[in-house]
Amino acid sequence: METLSSLADGFAVALSAQNLLLAFLGCFLGTMMGALPGLGPANGVAVLIPIAFSLGLGPTPALILLTSVYYGCMYGGRISSILLNIPGDEPAMMTCLDGYPMARQGRAGEALALSGIASFVGSFFATCGLVLLAPQLVKIALLFGPAEYFVLFTLAFATLGGISSSNQAKSAFAAALGLGVAMIGSDSQTGSERFTFGEIHLYDGIDFLIAIVGLFALSEVFVFLEHHRGGAAGHSGAKIGRLLPSWNVLKRCIPTMGRSTVIGFLAGVLPGAGASLGSFLSYSLEKATVDRAGDSFGKGDPRGVVAPEVGNNAAAGGALVPMLSLGVPGSGTTAVLLAVLLQLNITPGPLLFQRNPDVVWGLIAALFIGNLMLLTLNIPLVGLFTRVLLVPTRILMPVVAMISFVGIYGITGSTFDVMLMVGFGILGWVLRKLEVPLVPVILGILLGNEMEVNLRRALQISDGDWSILVGSPLAIILWIIAITGFVLPIVLGRRMRARIEANRPADEVATGD
Repeated sequence: METLSSLADGFAVALSAQNLLLAFLGCFLGTMMGALPGLGPANGVAVLIPIAFSLGLGPTPALILLTSVYYGCMYGGRISSILLNIPGDEPAMMTCLDGYPMARQGRAGEALALSGIASFVGSFFATCGLVLLAPQLVKIALLFGPAEYFVLFTLAFATLGGISSSNQAKSAFAAALGLGVAMIGSDSQTGSERFTFGEIHLYDGIDFLIAIVGLFALSEVFVFLEHHRGGAAGHSGAKIGRLLPSWNVLKRCIPTMGRSTVIGFLAGVLPGAGASLGSFLSYSLEKATVDRAGDSFGKGDPRGVVAPEVGNNAAAGGALVPMLSLGVPGSGTTAVLLAVLLQLNITPGPLLFQRNPDVVWGLIAALFIGNLMLLTLNIPLVGLFTRVLLVPTRILMPVVAMISFVGIYGITGSTFDVMLMVGFGILGWVLRKLEVPLVPVILGILLGNEMEVNLRRALQISDGDWSILVGSPLAIILWIIAITGFVLPIVLGRRMRARIEANRPADEVATGD
């Protein structure tokens, strides 16, 4: 009852005119960004962060705008998958397998509507899971001391590479790079300067918003400049056809939605698994369950569209559970959202539900409202969203660059920070060339100081005895999960990557989810 009462309070916050307008705007922009191959949810949210802060929005409206963009991107990723066989982001990759054949059969409208309904079902039940599970995790998290928090942050680093990570050494290098950047500035205990090289602008450390916008948004512009791909994503020429699927088709898809929701949500809750794994597992298990002979999957089976869409949207909701309740992001996009919370002076974790109930429950209520908006937007406006694919990147990328420069200068008012953002943009471009993941860098910058503070507290409590880091059953369990999460991709990742690559359409997709 207490949960329902808190949720009702959240709806009272979310149903204000300003928040409804922001949720609508976020859903609309998110769907358009998700439809564009290459941007993806993490980049989409990163691009809009400067706008949210430049508008002077409070914590709840800013979060509603950005999480609506997140959900909208997850919806929009399917459009180019179905019409062009080019996934808008990595989690939408599996949707190509049956979505594109349906489009070639003249059933593009049916595939788009089915995937919209599937996205709604996955997101809706994942948000219900968030309502039920997050407060329970908070109770466990209240048992955490400084040593357990340090191990928890280590777990986040160990698992964020994900089970489909191509190289764990590169993930570890990226995390170390992020931790190194987090060390820049004044030591919080001694006040001594670290890695500032006498530059006064670095005394307060580096603002992680600058790093995020540079690494994600600006590096995308540099990639565009490198490849000189100025044309539009493409035009499928596929006929949209009828929009609403028949009742028989919907009835066949209902069990698929049930199974894929559970699989996707669990994949999202696990740190590091992410929406890509949720989408892959949902499709693979559905195929093994209903089409063992391989007669229909891959040839335009509606269940092959529904399963990955339910899976990746359920995972997107599930990834918010560890972020809100433990302060540990479950995916790349939630790592960016974590930065937004910290920038707003809100610390995610066990005390978030006690100290900022209006923010967290208002956000959850807005997710329900945004989800309903996305369903009502995506089915009648399919024709409009498909035209987004015709926007040439030579127009899109200068807009992204302009938002980044104007937004960061608007927030900080410092030309030094703008130059720093360009430096992070170049760093992001180089890391992409070297196939080093960007998300662990961001996580290192975000969690580095908290990790250091908790390690120092733990060592002060134990009088310098390092065994406190394995001094409780909870810490030992977290170490086991962290080591398993780091080692498992090395053992099983090759096989899984081979299967994902075998299904990957022959085009570049966005990184992160």
